Amino acid sequence: MYPELFRIGEFPITTYGIWLALGMLVGLYAASRLGARDGLPRERIYDLGLWVLVGGLVGSKVLMLFVEENVNIFTLDFLRSGGVFYGGLIGGFLAVVIIVRLYKLPFWKVADAFAPAVALGQAFGRQGCFAAGCCWGKPTDWAWGVHFSKLGNEYTGVPIYGPEGGDLHLHPTQLIESLTMLAVFGFLVWLHRRKKFSGQILITYGIIYSILRFSIEFIRDDPRGDLLGLTTLTGLSTSQLVSLVVAAASVIFLIWRLRATETELTDS
Repeated sequence: MYPELFRIGEFPITTYGIWLALGMLVGLYAASRLGARDGLPRERIYDLGLWVLVGGLVGSKVLMLFVEENVNIFTLDFLRSGGVFYGGLIGGFLAVVIIVRLYKLPFWKVADAFAPAVALGQAFGRQGCFAAGCCWGKPTDWAWGVHFSKLGNEYTGVPIYGPEGGDLHLHPTQLIESLTMLAVFGFLVWLHRRKKFSGQILITYGIIYSILRFSIEFIRDDPRGDLLGLTTLTGLSTSQLVSLVVAAASVIFLIWRLRATETELTDS
């Protein structure tokens, strides 16, 4: 819960930024190692990784414009904000779709290399969220409840006092997701060695994360906007709505890939 590490002049070096940078670096390294298992050239994976980062950053900001009100894109706060994760996931996915065609790489093998890397990057990134105080949970009396600092409140608006003025303790949703995604990363790496078809790792990630994110939204309490009025209409958060779409798409891809694999085995 230390949102700011130090300053260079007037420019703050934030803990969130450091965690995010570390997550990107270790995720890219993991993707290169996993891609090499499938015979993908490491230098292309590194190049592709940079484009995925660009696509993810753009996508996160674009979705932020749709779900949040009164966003001023010409401010430093807009540039420093993490944006909306699902927007980054979609933006990164589209970047893979486009760039693999230019590099003439097998899409599903590339996707299988990057899916665990994304999970690992999330594990690091959510530690940054915890340090900054963003993406906070609902008030709780459980023993794991976290009381954030005044500096966190100044940075992100995380509530620190209850209605009667006492210290407010919140569900540590950031740590829950971080530790869970670290476990998911380990599982996906294990599965990568045993996969039955290309695309299995990406599809597995899509199903697991959509279930996790849909569930954790019930104890999150930070404002996350209203996507085209659907949140008000359905009572579900923006991330829960996107989770349903991602889960459905993952199941459709799973059926498609299983049928394609069966056809390939039959033809051979």
